[in-house]
Amino acid sequence: MNNDNRGHGARHRLDWGLRTGLMVLGEQTAVMGVLNLTPDSFSDGGRFATSAEAVDAGLRMLDEGADLLDLGAESTRPGSHAGDGAATVGSAEEQARLLPVLDGILRARPAAVLSVDTYKAATARAALEHGAEIVNDVSGFEWDGEMARVCAESGCGVVLMHTRGKPDEWGGQASLASDQVLSTVQAGLQQRLQRACEAGIAMKQIVLDPGYGFGKRHEENFALLARQAQLLDLGRPLLAGVSRKSFLGHALAESGVTAPVNARETASVAALVVAILNGASIVRVHNVRPAVEAARIADAVMRDY
Repeated sequence: MNNDNRGHGARHRLDWGLRTGLMVLGEQTAVMGVLNLTPDSFSDGGRFATSAEAVDAGLRMLDEGADLLDLGAESTRPGSHAGDGAATVGSAEEQARLLPVLDGILRARPAAVLSVDTYKAATARAALEHGAEIVNDVSGFEWDGEMARVCAESGCGVVLMHTRGKPDEWGGQASLASDQVLSTVQAGLQQRLQRACEAGIAMKQIVLDPGYGFGKRHEENFALLARQAQLLDLGRPLLAGVSRKSFLGHALAESGVTAPVNARETASVAALVVAILNGASIVRVHNVRPAVEAARIADAVMRDY
């Protein structure tokens, strides 16, 4: 990375306000392990036959070095109906999948930092009451008008993600030129950040996620990743979720490499390192151990950046 980018990629130490404490970000990359409790997630849906199996998987990720876990119980894969009023999973079913696993992990590891991946205010409220520290809303408070109030009242940590449209709309969206991608994402995140603050959420509670794969076509994600550091101008830490995303498989296919979802680990690690060097303080991953190792190498580079 050349010195012309210096100042853009340099993340800073910031305290992230969680429901019951603080997490220091920026000194060392935080690795967020993904625990999907869905039968139909794009990556690893249907892995767990019981809640106990899911709890064990979460504990293994913590043992492998995950700093926090992100529990999700509804898929927002391309083509799903999440957020359009015809969600495939209602709040009751989502909570039935989620809460026993959340409870089980916290019984075994009371100090574990758990995030809930949901756009539903009712599910967020229930998870926070059961001990979650963070709400990770892929819609950035766009799909449920009560979500901002729930997060403001609880004082929880918040991840606001940029999503362009809804999953069932992505296939028909107009493409963005390479030089439009960053400005589109930056404007969208700025709007979400402003709305969150107006709802009473403190800036220190908020982390921003560019939303790789969420309403961005394959090549648009690379344009965003290359320029991601400029999003630090918004003044908040960045979370990057690039693990196993389809834009990685698409790029490999173009070079003649067949890489279905579960064969994208090397590509995921490569994209993760780029994300860290471009300012990400948190990386959201499916395979924790290699991600932790790669993050430590990227961190070592960043110390001399």
